[in-house]
Amino acid sequence: MEAAAKHNKQVWILDRPNPAGRPVEGFTLRAGWESFVGAGAMPMRHGLTMAELAKWFIKTLALDVDCQIIAMEGWQPDTAPGYGWPLGERPWINPSPNAPNLWMARAYAGTVMLEGATLSEGRGTTRPLELFGAPDIDAGRIIKTMREMAPQWLQGCRLRECWFEPTFHKHAHQLCAGVQIHVEDSAYNHAAFRPWRLQTLAFKAIRTLQPDYPLWRDFPYEYELDRLAIDVINGSPLLREWVDDAQAIPEDLEIQVQVDEKAWEEQRRTFLLY
Repeated sequence: MEAAAKHNKQVWILDRPNPAGRPVEGFTLRAGWESFVGAGAMPMRHGLTMAELAKWFIKTLALDVDCQIIAMEGWQPDTAPGYGWPLGERPWINPSPNAPNLWMARAYAGTVMLEGATLSEGRGTTRPLELFGAPDIDAGRIIKTMREMAPQWLQGCRLRECWFEPTFHKHAHQLCAGVQIHVEDSAYNHAAFRPWRLQTLAFKAIRTLQPDYPLWRDFPYEYELDRLAIDVINGSPLLREWVDDAQAIPEDLEIQVQVDEKAWEEQRRTFLLY
């Protein structure tokens, strides 16, 4: 849309469902942390459709662009069983090679952060971005520690200890101890499931169990050469700093992030089409 505004081109958006629905989660991107993967001050899980996002960007960035929106008919983001995705009506077509199904999309607001970690996010397996692991972790202890630290962050899904061996990418051809996040059965609760908190808690559990574990990847990420990938993904270092602070507890993060989430829910209200 910025390019369209610059060159006086019209933009048409045929709106589509957001498979993650309406829930909001995560820190708002901080000023100065804009990047290829973070173009505006919104949280990781924004709960908007493409057309609603377009309206927000036009207003926020003061874009002078002719944007024509073709809205959906009958989209009900809070209605089961798809909670945003019309199961049985619309086929799933991969938007990316590692985005194979609706279940991955539900977990993605949390598992995407694994791109900034040394843990495998399941690339090279048949369930990418629904699980995480590494050869040198104890998945059973991690799950137990997560449940002890913040059981309220694990609602709406099932966690299962598993083993997997990626055929490519991180830890290729190595047996990894892992955790799979199940959101495809009757345990799934759309309103209660918080993938960003769940994955954050997994990082915290690993840091608690293995304080010196090399958790964060230090490599050029999405055209960013001098910032840690985990910070670029989250739009600030706040999450990483909480994980690495041995004194910080889940309640500390909850207080911080709720301020951003409530502010975003209020800010986005004007831009909702459904």
